[in-house]
Amino acid sequence: MTDKRNGAGPDDERPSYEQARAELASVVERLEAGGTSLEESLALWERGERLAEICQGWLDGARDRLDAARQARDRSSAG
Repeated sequence: MTDKRNGAGPDDERPSYEQARAELASVVERLEAGGTSLEESLALWERGERLAEICQGWLDGARDRLDAARQARDRSSAG
């Protein structure tokens, strides 16, 4: 089963947003630099896609938390 909040499955490590973003930047730099075999490039691309999903999961979770806080604030001020 996949955790929608950060895109990680139960057996995957779950890096923080900052860790995933930093690793993703490193993957992009390595791909842009070239000089890697096709197999290594594919592995880097796949890792980059996974890291992008993790980052998006963290951002989506943060957005959900902000929306919930705003709704709670609006409910308390309306009553």
